[in-house]
Amino acid sequence: MFISRDPCSGAIIQTFRSHALTRVMRIVDRVAAAQVRWAATAPSERSACLMRLAAALRGQRQMLASTMTDEMGKRSQEALAEVDKCAVVCDFYAVHGQTFLEPERFATEAGESYVEYPPAGVVLAVMPWNFPLWQIVRCVIPALVAGCGVVVKPASCTPASALMLESLAAGAGFPPDLLRIILADHAKLEAVVAHPAVAVVALTGSGGAGRVLAALAGRHLKRSVLELGGSDALIVLADGEVERAAQAAVSARFLNCGQSCIAPKRIIAVPEVAERLVGLLQAAIATMRVGDPRLADTDLGPMASREGRARLHAQVRASVAAGARLLCGGEVMAGAGAFYPPTLLDHVAPGMPAFDEELFGPVACVTRATSDSHALQLAAATPYGLGASLWSADTERARRLARFMPVGMVAVNATVRSDPRLPFGGVKASGYGRELSYHGLREFTSPRSVWVA
Repeated sequence: MFISRDPCSGAIIQTFRSHALTRVMRIVDRVAAAQVRWAATAPSERSACLMRLAAALRGQRQMLASTMTDEMGKRSQEALAEVDKCAVVCDFYAVHGQTFLEPERFATEAGESYVEYPPAGVVLAVMPWNFPLWQIVRCVIPALVAGCGVVVKPASCTPASALMLESLAAGAGFPPDLLRIILADHAKLEAVVAHPAVAVVALTGSGGAGRVLAALAGRHLKRSVLELGGSDALIVLADGEVERAAQAAVSARFLNCGQSCIAPKRIIAVPEVAERLVGLLQAAIATMRVGDPRLADTDLGPMASREGRARLHAQVRASVAAGARLLCGGEVMAGAGAFYPPTLLDHVAPGMPAFDEELFGPVACVTRATSDSHALQLAAATPYGLGASLWSADTERARRLARFMPVGMVAVNATVRSDPRLPFGGVKASGYGRELSYHGLREFTSPRSVWVA
């Protein structure tokens, strides 16, 4: 059963019956047939479909945002921004997508030699709830531009957002059945992965889910693209601009109620700036207003579920018991919803859940380093490798230091973000493969070398 539940009140909004396996497989068959026709479609028609989808997203902006807010508690302003970002991705690939697929020519002793990028086939996209529209669009649009068909399995708590996107895509002129949503539990996914037309499995989710799906894809010799969790470090060095760093840290950490893989979850400061930074963080966090995500003056809405809140609170309490200092928040709020106050932990150290694990909620954690080099060591002391943020007045030195950080993305004097012009993804326990840019587009192709004598 797929259930949309209001995280402000806990009330059920809508229920969706899970698809039977026979229906799931019929959908995959139809996507496979549509993909064959789509692969032969002219590039100009693919771009036209994308432009119409961008217009449809903007036309249904309020309704899409409202649905996301209802399903997972996203603040209205953030939900509207998410829809806008989805439309921008459509615009970007409408203009640049076919250029990314142009054959690459190489000088060899052949009369002509090049690499072309035909579509891989059907993509299975298993997507999360925290950005219920953006996460799907970020994966699906490059796949469609590449000539693939896509089967999307959305999170069980945000089916309505996914189904709205499916409807908009159909109305934008994409072939019927090219993009389909399946409301299937994880037990049915093996049959989908095993389908002969499915060529790539893409997942955004937890490390546990990534391991299971990667093993499943490997069993059937299918490629996989995994965007998993993160515990990004935001490092403020001795010459860093503390006020800007603090402001950026609060903005990025509490976006989407802290439920973002690229949020700076470990704020690491050296002695020269630590006290000032902690003071600024505490002052900003203490003034945040928790409440109805639909109201303009709300700074922090509810978490997506009470189960997620319970996990987060247990991590906070265990960290405090291990020596972390609770400066604000840290108490479960009364009421039927999934609200959790903005929380700040200081003196977080390795060995505590707040340092070793991913805290997926509105909790900022400060770790105090003894020097710049120690700060970089602490930043790397994690199984994750999604992104990192480095703050220093010496940008050239910051660039050099960034080269040694075991992550997929680094921001200097800014926080990590996703942008369609740049590849998105991590290393280590944060997964493999890339989304967005031409790197993400080519994940859904099967490069073919051509040698003409």
